[in-house]
Amino acid sequence: LVGSVQLRADAAAAARRMIEAAARDGVSLSPISGYRSHQTQEATYRQWVSTYGQERADVASARPGYSEHQTGLAVDFGGSGACDLQPCFRDTPAAHWLAEHGAEYGFILRFPWQQQDTTGYWYESWHLRWIGQEQAQRYRDSGVHSYEEFVGAGPAPSYRD
Repeated sequence: LVGSVQLRADAAAAARRMIEAAARDGVSLSPISGYRSHQTQEATYRQWVSTYGQERADVASARPGYSEHQTGLAVDFGGSGACDLQPCFRDTPAAHWLAEHGAEYGFILRFPWQQQDTTGYWYESWHLRWIGQEQAQRYRDSGVHSYEEFVGAGPAPSYRD
């Protein structure tokens, strides 16, 4: 556990180290969401569909069985403020710190700005995925724009593909 958020053991250990390092730099990082069961992801997705319709939900929330949160490797971070899980999070000290230092702890920004056509999801400056320190640093140093590009997978398919 990282606070009340469950992650795989290796990702959790890295997240704890990252949170401690951010705190030493005067930045508050709060894990908001980590591992989600199929049932929890189903409820999350259903809420998006009921609020925004299926087409918008499909680029904002993964369908059950497709979410990185179900792997225990993804974590949504906040800075304990009004911009948590909101587009304005990108302008917070927490988001800037994560963008600069996440790879040092094995985390990458999974859904970067203007990469929706490749990742399949809208920009989420708070959603990080643990891929391991060595891989994350290679990702950062490679200059690629998305994880799909890094692994050579091409654009993520839509649910209609």
